[in-house]
Parts: sequence; C-alpha cells; structure tokens
Amino acid sequence: MAIYYVFTQNHPLLQILVAVKELGWLCCAIIIKNIERSIMNKVETIYLKDYKAPPFTIKTCDLVFELFEEHTQVTSLLNIVKMDKGAKDLVLDSVELELLEIYLNDKKLDVSSYVIEDAHLRVLDVPEMFKLIIINKIYPHLNSELEGLYKSGAIFCTQNEPEGFRRITPYIDRPDVMAVLKTTLVADRGRYPVLLSNGNRESNFRLDDGRHGVTWFDPHPKPSYLFALVAGDLGVVEDKFITKSSKYVRLAIYTDRGNESKCKHAMKSLKEAMSWDEEVYGREYDLSVYNIVAVDSFNMGAMENKGLNIFNSAYVLADEESATDANFMGIQSVIAHEYFHNWTGNRITCRDWFQLTLKEGLTVFRDQCFSADLNSKEVQRIEDVKALRERQFVEDASPTAHPIQPDSYMAINNFYTATVYEKGAEVIRMLHTLLGEKKYRAAMDLYFEKFDGQAVRTDDFLWAMSSAGKLGFGAV
Repeated sequence: MAIYYVFTQNHPLLQILVAVKELGWLCCAIIIKNIERSIMNKVETIYLKDYKAPPFTIKTCDLVFELFEEHTQVTSLLNIVKMDKGAKDLVLDSVELELLEIYLNDKKLDVSSYVIEDAHLRVLDVPEMFKLIIINKIYPHLNSELEGLYKSGAIFCTQNEPEGFRRITPYIDRPDVMAVLKTTLVADRGRYPVLLSNGNRESNFRLDDGRHGVTWFDPHPKPSYLFALVAGDLGVVEDKFITKSSKYVRLAIYTDRGNESKCKHAMKSLKEAMSWDEEVYGREYDLSVYNIVAVDSFNMGAMENKGLNIFNSAYVLADEESATDANFMGIQSVIAHEYFHNWTGNRITCRDWFQLTLKEGLTVFRDQCFSADLNSKEVQRIEDVKALRERQFVEDASPTAHPIQPDSYMAINNFYTATVYEKGAEVIRMLHTLLGEKKYRAAMDLYFEKFDGQAVRTDDFLWAMSSAGKLGFGAV
C-alpha cells in the first residue's frame, strides 16, 4: 500500500487529528472505527515471539461472486492440506458472515460438524487432505467498515490488506498462506459491464436473465490480502507493453466515466516503471494483462493487488491544463510503487505482519530510486529526507516511536507508519550503500531466486544481502 496510517492505540485524539491532516476525512472515518473497536472490545496484544506456522494451508481457491444490489452470495472451493499432523479442527477467520452451507469432500455438513465462533468458523475433525465448499452471504451496500467487499455509489470494490478477506468468506486470512486463485464474477450486464479480478481473464459468458460473468485466473500463489474485485460501469484507457523477452502485456486503466483523458500520465508512468524494473532489477512482468482501477469510491490511497491495482482517483488522474509538476511526480511515484510490489510484496510476500517493512520499506526505496533516475537525483533525495524529517522524525520523538519491526501490536493497522515505510527505506538504502550497486543487484537476484513464491522474514532478506556482500548478517 502506498498510503499509511499514522496513529497509535494510546492517543485517540492524536489519531484523529493526524489522520485528517494526512489522509483526509474518508480514511479518518476508518480510523475512528478502529478507535471505537479498541474502546468497546478487549484488544489482544499480538507478539512476534508467539508466531506459529499455520496448521493448515490452502493450495487452491476457486471463488464465485454473485453480485446483487441488496446482497452478494460467495461460494468458495478450497483445497486444503493439513501441515500439522496433530491438528484436529480447521479454524477459519470469519467476521460478520451469513453462513449458508458447508460441504466437506462433497458431503453437506450439519451443525454438529462445525462451530460458529466470535470471529472464526471451526470445522471439526477434518482429514489430512480435503476439499471444502463454503457458501455464504454478505451485504456490501451495508459495509461501513470499508474492509473486504463494499459498495460505494454504483461500484463494488475491495480492500483486503491487512485482514479484510475474512469479511468476504471464511478463510485462513494470514499472509503466510498462499493459494492459487480463480475468481468468477456474475452481475447485471447493464449496471456492471466491467467485472475485474486478479490475474488473466480466462473466459466470459452471458446469461438469459440479463446478467453476465467473467472468470479470472492468477497462476501465482498469493495471500488473501492481495485478492481484489471491482465491478461497475467504468471508462477505460488501453495501451500495451512488450517485455524484454518479447511478451505482449495489455495495459488498462479503468476510471469513472469522463476521467479517461486524465489517465495519460499514469499510463506513461506505468510503462516507465515496467522498463525500469527490467533494466535495474531484472524483473519482467509475469501476467498477460495489467489492470489499474482509479475511482473516487476507493477508500484508501492505493493497493498493489496482484494484476489489479486499485487507486483513489486523486493518486492517478492529472489534468494537463491544471496539474502541477508535483502532481505529475507524485503520480509517477505512486504508480511505480504499486507496480514494483509485483515482485517485492506479491511474488515474495511477508511471513507475518511484523515483516511489513520487508515489502513496504523495500518498495519505497525502489520507487525513490526510480523517481531519482527519471528526474533529478539531487532533488529527489532532498524530498525524501524532507519527508523523513517531517513525518518519521516526529514519530521517533513522540510516544508513537517504534522500530521498523515491532515486537508486538494491538492492531496491525496501527503500524502502517512513516517508520515502517520511510525509515524502512533508509535501512535498505544503507545496505545498498554498504554493498555498492553491483553487489546489491547480485543480492537482490539471489533474494528473488531463493524466495520467489514464498512468504518470508526480514532475516531472509538480510541473508541474501549477507551472502552476496559478505556483511555477516547470519543465515536463513
């Protein structure tokens, strides 16, 4: 994500005041909701030292969304493998879901075979490998949390980082469970002609009742926080990119109708980012389509969902008659940031949320270097340090001070901070300086080769840096 929270549990008033200044009233509303939860509920502290590997993992997940105005029916087909032979029950994260039916290996389960708990669904006494089908109902138009699937105006949209997917369907909603996802969306053809999700479009179909459907498939395993869905009546600007290995990639920016002419700079920035990542990091794009959605309805700043980045329109659109140089440079930076996450965050993701700076600090450093190469290195460095002094130094000198990898948290949303993003980027910059360009590139090549398709720790990144540069950080 390119926009972060700047608050802590201990200072509710400070949270609100800083949030209004930094993020605006819409994001502030989410923060107020989090404060209300903290006051009303007993919040459990999560500790890094308590991390345990998941007892089950999900290999594949097939999703079907039947979108209606008053509700959405979600069907998930999960292929699950027991990792801990001593585990008996499968526990899925599940928040405010209306459960309809559950099938285990095609056998419908009755209420004696599962337990609906406060924020979990417990399926009792499961085998070592099995297929689980869950059918549940949600109400996106009533979703005021703006996490999971919600409806804003005439658009369905998702925001799942860090823990929103559990509001869509029961799931092991943690970053170290990576599955291959296929998604089918079905909706009214007139109201929702555009149906988007992760990956490549596999097929589309029409139904006799005026509805239609599209199936998307992403062959790359990913955690649930990177799942995305958008449905609406949107305009589109299209282009193409040819990778170094001569692969054709269709590029598309979907936006509220009437804003298509304001997408030119964002499209140009995307192509520049794709070329830069190939040249500087040796990273080609890995799907045949790259979609961006930029709409007023999106509640956050920007989100790097695999193959389907979603932005608030303020971070993508630029009117060439009125936009400033700062506007253009900001768009260039945030478009690149979310694109660079494709490898540093998506293909290689975090084992747990304590490793957040592994994807965000690293990707901020990458987008800073990109902006420096395309513009002025000196001006970019001044701007980076200015932002560090204005936001992160203030954090370090206040009760909100914390390391880039905290030992504990009460709510993970509280650690999308300037420290995790900008100080994290400075730590990566330090490693880059110590190694030099050639050894740093070799270390990054090793990191990508060793950990592609995995959920890893900052220690794993340091191992790659150490192995290439002989810096003595230790072993994996």
